[in-house]
Amino acid sequence: MKIDSALQKIRKFFRLNRRLPSYQEIANIMGFASKNAAFKLVSKLIKAEFLEKDEGGHLIPKYLFSLSPATAVVRAGFPAPMFDLRSDVTTLDEYLIKRPEATFILKVAGDSMTDAGIFEGDLVLVERGNNPKIGDIVVAAIDGEWTMKYFDKEKGQPVLVPANKNYSKIYPEESLELAGIVVSVIRKYN
Repeated sequence: MKIDSALQKIRKFFRLNRRLPSYQEIANIMGFASKNAAFKLVSKLIKAEFLEKDEGGHLIPKYLFSLSPATAVVRAGFPAPMFDLRSDVTTLDEYLIKRPEATFILKVAGDSMTDAGIFEGDLVLVERGNNPKIGDIVVAAIDGEWTMKYFDKEKGQPVLVPANKNYSKIYPEESLELAGIVVSVIRKYN
């Protein structure tokens, strides 16, 4: 079986199930008669750096998705001579997500964070954690309603601060539950 065909099937499985297939599932989707063939295929994919194993021996994506040159530079100022693309690559996951097991994506609705460069329709990557620092942008449930704001403290008490002068600070009356800290913003232009 060709690697490209195997990668397409594994990527499709991942998109549908939001996880990598087990060895038995790899055998099934590839049409292999045994798991031994799946082990051999996985070994090839690990050697080619499409997959890797975590500390527990579970398969995780390495360069399974969208290889992109990441070492070339394009100037946003004055034009410069043509750059050379190097062979080093990175994935968007690798670039944006440090802790995949603790990261989730939300779509932004509203305009209370525009002065922070976060606009309606953007996607934000949020890393779970309950220890925000002053100035972190957090996703939090304040008195049972979810929002995204800067985290701050006044007189030792938490306060959520918008990044738009048309909105007021929010002080919890009953509860504040932190879901995580915004670590990246993604915006599509087309």
